[in-house]
Amino acid sequence: MSTKIPINIAGNLVADPELSVGESGVAHAKLRVAVNQRVQGADGTWQDGEPVFHNVSAFRALAENAATSLKKGDPVTVAGELEFRSYEKDGERREARRIVADTIGPDLRFGTAAYQRSSHAAVTAPAPQVQAGREAAPVEPEVPAYNVSLKGPVFLPHRGQAAGNQISF
Repeated sequence: MSTKIPINIAGNLVADPELSVGESGVAHAKLRVAVNQRVQGADGTWQDGEPVFHNVSAFRALAENAATSLKKGDPVTVAGELEFRSYEKDGERREARRIVADTIGPDLRFGTAAYQRSSHAAVTAPAPQVQAGREAAPVEPEVPAYNVSLKGPVFLPHRGQAAGNQISF
């Protein structure tokens, strides 16, 4: 029996993500995230509390992208479902918990990131048309437009540049 609870956490990766591929061909990444709570002492100073360690599982493209993009020490945010499982091992009843991630991303409070769309994403540019002959002009695929709501200006590359969907803040 398992119970699933929606959860969002922000913490640091304790180790590099471990990527594996199951027998069915589905990619699975295991991450371990430490979350430190800040505690105010009696004298008014702030200190790190006891860390809580979470096991995080990601599957398919999310697993591949997390393993490629993240490394030990990176600040991350994770949204998903907290899953509690009970099982028997050596005749003893045990319990385990993990977060099954829906999304994982860098925590931008502590740094910057450049987004790059992967080739296996759901939204792709149409394939360029092939034309024969000397006078055939090269045809560039259309770059998808993004709606981004930010406090500051956003600079998008011109259509003629091959910038690869990067957004600068």
